[in-house]
Amino acid sequence: MPIENWSENVLLVELADDPQFTDDMNAVLEAVEAREGLNVVLNFQNVTFVNSSNIAKLLKLRKLLTVNRQGKLKICAVSTHVWGVFLVTGLDKIFEVYDDVASGLASLHLDGK
Repeated sequence: MPIENWSENVLLVELADDPQFTDDMNAVLEAVEAREGLNVVLNFQNVTFVNSSNIAKLLKLRKLLTVNRQGKLKICAVSTHVWGVFLVTGLDKIFEVYDDVASGLASLHLDGK
């Protein structure tokens, strides 16, 4: 299952390339809109490319979590190719990126969430 309730306030999402990426992100956006204080950990392990639509969804999710809902967003296990896109677009400066899911989940615990 690509979307898992890791805990009461943490959603763990196993993303894949489109069209699954778009479907999963739409489901995550709906979940965040429905629940305040929800934290999201996105596992990019199976994502080999991102397009402008994917980036727009990531930015929308970040805005929903940080501005409106008081949640945190962690991105984990980003491939070299996708990391290159993050660097070129400046996304590396606005997203918290971790080497693996365990590190992303641990960072939520350290943040006190």
